[in-house]
Formats: sequence, C-alpha cells, structure tokens
Amino acid sequence: MTGILDLLNSDTGKTIISGVAGSTGQNTNKTSSVLTMALPVLMKAMQRNATTPQGAESLKSALDKHDGGILDNLGDLFNGGVNSNVLQDGGKILGHVLGNKQQGVEQIIGQKADMDTGAVANILKTAAPILMGVLGKQSRQNNINNSNDLSGLLGGLLGGNSTQKEQSFLEQILDADGDGSIVDDVAGMILGNTSSNQQKSGGLLGGLLGGVFGKK
Repeated sequence: MTGILDLLNSDTGKTIISGVAGSTGQNTNKTSSVLTMALPVLMKAMQRNATTPQGAESLKSALDKHDGGILDNLGDLFNGGVNSNVLQDGGKILGHVLGNKQQGVEQIIGQKADMDTGAVANILKTAAPILMGVLGKQSRQNNINNSNDLSGLLGGLLGGNSTQKEQSFLEQILDADGDGSIVDDVAGMILGNTSSNQQKSGGLLGGLLGGVFGKK
C-alpha cells in the first residue's frame, strides 16, 4: 500500500500540491509543507476517532460518499479555482475529523510552515475532500467493513508500523492548544536538522515528516 507521503511525492501528488497552491493563492513549496504535515495529522485524527463503534461507522459512511472520482478530474477541479461545494465539503470534513482541535492544529501548522492560519485553513479545506477521495478509493479496493479494517488502512497509509516517536508527534499536535510549544519540544526530540534532500521532498516539513515516517 502506498503511503500518503509517497502519494504527495508522486506525479498525482505534485498536481494536487500545485492545484491547491494555485487555488488558494499560496506559494507551492509552503503549500507542500502544509500538506505534508497536515495530511498525516488528519489521518491520525481519523484513526483515533475510528476506535469507537460510532466513530468508525461515521467514518465509513463518509468514505462511502467519497468514491475517489475527484482524483480522476483534478484538472477540472483546479481549472479556474475550486468550487464552493468542494470547499464546503472540506470545511465539514475538517470540523468532523478535528472537532475542537481544528484551530489549534491550523495554528501550529501555520507556525511551522511560516504561513497565516487563515491560509492554512483554506489549504486544508481544499485538500480534505481530495484526501477523503484517496481514502474512499482505498477503502473500496480493500473491502473495508469494520473499525479494525479502517484502523489498518489508515495505519498503512501512515507508513505501516509506527514507532512510539511517530505516534507521539501526531498525538501531540492533535492535543496541543495552538501555542506551538509542545510541537517545538517534539520537533527538538525527533525531527533533527534540515538537509538538501529534505528541501527537495516538499520543503522543511516534507523532509522532516518524510524522515519520521521512513520515506525518502
């Protein structure tokens, strides 16, 4: 199973990053950094939500409504800007997945990506339906029917068997209050320094998270 960071580094991923950047009026490299940090966080939040029967049922229902067709029409999606229906869908997805953690997550990602929180929110609203399309397509291909299957799907896309440090990184972002201090502590513990290869894989955050999840 291809991991979510592998997807972002693929030709399709580059189209998504470029399209989201153009639609939101943001720098492509910074958009790449935001998505590389945010998508694993969103998936970790989904995995956390799916640990309860109600949460798993809700997520499965949402995935059933996103069949992956959005991935087959990226050119139309980004041509002239993303339409309001997609953005409204994205806002609902973020609200459901992150709940009262949404603002804190957006603030911290903005701080680490050197981007205004409002811009981060626009990027996530645009990208969330695309992520659901990816997950919905994977769900159908793998005949996902229960909470254990859902957790396994999300874990596989996050890079398989996560180490304790990887889990800690994502959990701390989800539990942070938005002041950035917790993430700074975690970053100092596990992320290390930037290299030229890291810059090539989606900017600073792309390289850092790529290293955390074992992607080159």
